[in-house]
Formats: sequence, C-alpha cells, structure tokens
Amino acid sequence: MFGKRWRLFRLLGIPISLDASWLIILALISWSLVNVFRAEIPGRPASEYWIMGVVTALAFFACIVLHELGHAVVARSGGMPIRGITLFLFGGVAELEGEPLSAGTEFRMAIAGPVVSAVLALLFWGLARLGMAQAWAVQSVGVLRYLAWINATVLVFNLIPAFPLDGGRVLRSILWGASGNLRRATRWAAGIGQGFAWLLIAFGIIQFFADNFIGGIWLGLIGLFLKHAAESGYQQVLIREALQGEPVRRFMNPQPVVVPPSLDLRHWVDDYVYRYHRKLFPVASNGHLEGVISTQALAQIPREEWPLHTIAEVMRHDLGPASISPDADALDALSRMQRTGMSRLLVTDGDQLVGIVSLKDLLRFLNQKIELEGLAE
Repeated sequence: MFGKRWRLFRLLGIPISLDASWLIILALISWSLVNVFRAEIPGRPASEYWIMGVVTALAFFACIVLHELGHAVVARSGGMPIRGITLFLFGGVAELEGEPLSAGTEFRMAIAGPVVSAVLALLFWGLARLGMAQAWAVQSVGVLRYLAWINATVLVFNLIPAFPLDGGRVLRSILWGASGNLRRATRWAAGIGQGFAWLLIAFGIIQFFADNFIGGIWLGLIGLFLKHAAESGYQQVLIREALQGEPVRRFMNPQPVVVPPSLDLRHWVDDYVYRYHRKLFPVASNGHLEGVISTQALAQIPREEWPLHTIAEVMRHDLGPASISPDADALDALSRMQRTGMSRLLVTDGDQLVGIVSLKDLLRFLNQKIELEGLAE
C-alpha cells in the first residue's frame, strides 16, 4: 500500500509514520488554502498567505493523526495489535493487524475516529468564535475557522455508510451483530462501498469535463482508492476464514533446496540462483540450519571476486522474520510475507530446517478453497 516512508515519533506507544506521497497532498492543500485566504483576507503580503496555508494544512494533518489515534487506541483496548499510523496521499490510516474480535469492538473502533473529529470541529469553532469576540488577529481567526470546517467535513465524509469509510465499518458492525456472519456483513458493506466509489468516479468525470480539472481528477482518484480498499477489505476477510487455524506444515515443501556453507559465491549464483530463480536460500550443514544467504550479499562484492568468497563468509546467521514454526498459523505466515515483502519463509524446528513455505503455495490453496467452497458467494 505504501512506498517510501519515514518514522516520525510515537504517540501513546503507537508509531506515527509519513509516506512519501503525503508531501504531494500537503503541497496541494497548502496551495488551495493560500488561494482561499487570499480571497477572504485581501491586501496581505504573499508570504502571509503561504504561512497561513501551510500552518492550516499541517494542523489539519495533526487532526488526522488524532482521528486515526482514536481508532487505534480503541482497537488496542479491544485486543487488536496496532502496527502504527501512517499519513499518505489520501489522508491517514491506522494499520491494524487482523479483524475485530466482535461486532461491538468493530463499532466502538469505527465510531472513535468520527467522535475525535467532532470534538476537534467544535473546539476550533469555539476558538474561532472566541477570537472574533475578542478581536484576535484576522489571520488566526481565519485559520481556526477553516480547521473547524475541515474537521466537520472529515466527520461528515467518514460517516457515509460506505465500507471502508468509518460509516461503512459502523454499518458492517451492525450487520455483523444482526447476522452473526462477518463475511456476509463485509460483503454487503463492501458492495455499498464500491457503489459509492463508482459514484465518486462518475462525478469526477463530470467535473473534469466541466472544466474543474483538478477537482475532477482528485474525486476520481479518491473513488478508485475507495473501490480498491473495499475490494481488498472483503478479500482479507475471505483469506482469514480460509487460512485461520491451518498450520504452516500443511503448506510447506519438506524438501527445500539448501546451500552448503563451503560453496563459493560464483558457483552459488550459477548453480542455485540462476537455476531456481530465487533470491534467498537456507544454508545448512549435516541437517543443521546455519543461516540464510540472499542475493543482497553480492552488492558489496565485485563480480570478479565471487570465486574467492564462500557462503559462510557472507551469510546471515540471524534469521529474523524469515523463520517460522511448522505449527504456526498459516495466516500469520501470510501476514509476515505481506509485512516484510518476502515470498518465502524458512520453516524451522529449533536449529532444524524442516521445510519452506511460499506465498505461491498459500495463494494457490486460497484460490482453490474459495472456488470449491464458495466463500466468495
């Protein structure tokens, strides 16, 4: 979902990160606000409008962080692990691991964000009214007024009952509680979400041909993002139902290709990397796992020196997230692959390599189970 991002700080123990795409929306919102403030408060220096625009935009994204923090704190109190909060092109997202444990948890988690936005909108509206009554600087009142309006807009938009918006998650929690079936509730809520996404796309096209080029493109992009997010949300529920409770050993290859630590890098590349078309190999000797070797290890070694170095010299002894237990949940294996970008994990029992589980094998099983058992219906 995200590209390059930077970790900023922790808030209530939750990591706050910034995706590179956020810089685009920061610039667009700042530029738009500059034009708004120039029209509402004429006769000021250009630098003053830019300060107001940038300050308002930064404060708005601070409000987005608080909105997502509301989701994250309630989710964490309901037993859901939180990877963090990330600001990106379309706002912000609290990255949760898995689905809520109950419809009640889903409802409380979903409504927490809009509650925060409502409080912020009222707070900034009250401060703006106070500023007007006490003759604060017109620039300060202008910033406060727009922060109230922006938070109110976020509140209203997010309460639209279209999954995965907050309103759509509230709807899903109600349907889930009524039916007792998370998959069916998600399918209904995601269907409404996709319908709303298509409406945004259609309205964006109309706006584009009505000479509102930037607004039309922006609405279309938001619509496409929501459509993808609704589809992805439903797929995640199907995946969870199919894989949860299935042990990794069921999907692993019990006879993986291993590399001896004494092999030189030249022969490793020719006989293993080019032959099996893989980037990561387990290194084992006499049945004992000693580490892993990745093609990244070649980056610091000139090609002509490959025959002079052995696997043992450059292999990594710490397996880290590349290792998983054979009795671990297959859903955990898939989540780890998605989180790390790895397509294969070493299945280990102590210092013994007992197999390798691949993303390809997990996806093949998922497709077969969904097709045969009709989970997508």
